[in-house]
Amino acid sequence: MIVGQLLNIKNELVLYPSGLQKGLKFLLETDLSALALGRHEIQDSKIYAMVAEYETQPKEQRRLEAHKKYLDIQYICSGEEMIGSGSLATVSEIDEDCLEARDVIFYKGVAAETEFILSHGMFAVYFPWDVHRPNCSNGEKAGKVRKVVVKIAMDALGTRV
Repeated sequence: MIVGQLLNIKNELVLYPSGLQKGLKFLLETDLSALALGRHEIQDSKIYAMVAEYETQPKEQRRLEAHKKYLDIQYICSGEEMIGSGSLATVSEIDEDCLEARDVIFYKGVAAETEFILSHGMFAVYFPWDVHRPNCSNGEKAGKVRKVVVKIAMDALGTRV
């Protein structure tokens, strides 16, 4: 897992593999506030972005999830949310397996979950060995969030350039 500020990404890009650089550059170079809701192709089906707007929910109503084929870059355009994070190696039993249909598997729990507050301009990268619980409220009150999730196929990640 990687957490950062998009403002700093120009200094960090060279540290990342080419596919991750491409996803981060998309976030940096695109007018995300004008981007329509839904899916946007970046590189065929290997790299694409999903734009969503929603109200956050209490942590207890959100499920831990992981992906196998894709990593996520979760970027907050506006608002803020809490995202729980942990290691796939420490998850408890499977709640629902949708890997074949949607590349997502949900878990009932994780041994140690760290909570991060992501706000405007922040991103988090989740690899297949990470679990995450996105879209959670920061505190008791729900908040409106606009988020872009860039999905990068692991076989398109490439090497550092």
